[in-house]
Amino acid sequence: MPDYEHNPYVEEVVGRYITLSIDGVDNRVYFEESGSGTPLVCLHTAGSDSRQYRHLLADEAVTERFRVLAFDLPWHGKSLPPAGWWEQEYLLTTDRYIETVLAFCDRLELESPVVLGCSMAGSLVLELARTHADRFTGVIGLSGASTVKGRFHDWPLAPDVNSNQVVPSWVSGLMSPTSPEESRREVWWEYSQGGPGIYRGDTYFYSNDLDLRGKEHEIDTVKCSVHLLTGEYDYACTADETEATIAAIPGATGGRMTDIGHFPVSENYPKFREYLLPALRDIDSRRADSTH
Repeated sequence: MPDYEHNPYVEEVVGRYITLSIDGVDNRVYFEESGSGTPLVCLHTAGSDSRQYRHLLADEAVTERFRVLAFDLPWHGKSLPPAGWWEQEYLLTTDRYIETVLAFCDRLELESPVVLGCSMAGSLVLELARTHADRFTGVIGLSGASTVKGRFHDWPLAPDVNSNQVVPSWVSGLMSPTSPEESRREVWWEYSQGGPGIYRGDTYFYSNDLDLRGKEHEIDTVKCSVHLLTGEYDYACTADETEATIAAIPGATGGRMTDIGHFPVSENYPKFREYLLPALRDIDSRRADSTH
């Protein structure tokens, strides 16, 4: 007999659509949310979607103090590409990515939210903290660093490559072998459903467009706290690279996570929350102090 008290048939997560103007073009964007309190905006990894945050959205230890929101970037998940998408090559840029996040926060009138991002989004949050510190209470970057090279390739577009099998298999090697197999398979499955060229277009931002080396000191962690965490099994963005970035940002915290790889939120959420909850408590306390 299922334990409905602790695993309810109807979850508290609610899904909605909003329209965001990005680059002057309307985009119908899907997002899910649960909880109440400080807004916590969650950004998914390259080539995937907000399903990665399903465990966090259902974690009462988080949702009792945070309003958790996770959205699909345009071209991803339930967010369709904008009109005329077939006339352009999809390449995500830093400017477009930032505009999308700010448009989402503005459209929902989120006041001083916290932003949590993984992989490409784990690097993006650093640029958000650097250029828009006044907009955010804090950022949490997973599997991110000042720069991450080597992920942008053309082979996912090759007609003799089944990218819906090769891309998820390629990224699956970034996970920890100690993470539960069911969770690792779930990451693989989500990656198998990305649109043609979308993973490649995302990694253009991750590996080619964003480079914060030499600019880390411009991040004011008094205005916007910075927490960076990377799994020890991650070889796309290594824990060493993340720790070097932390050392270059005055006041940044975080470091290496044991028994976790590149997708901590989805590959082993119970282990990851051991690192997440202290970071959220720290941000929450800073937010409380700033209001007094």
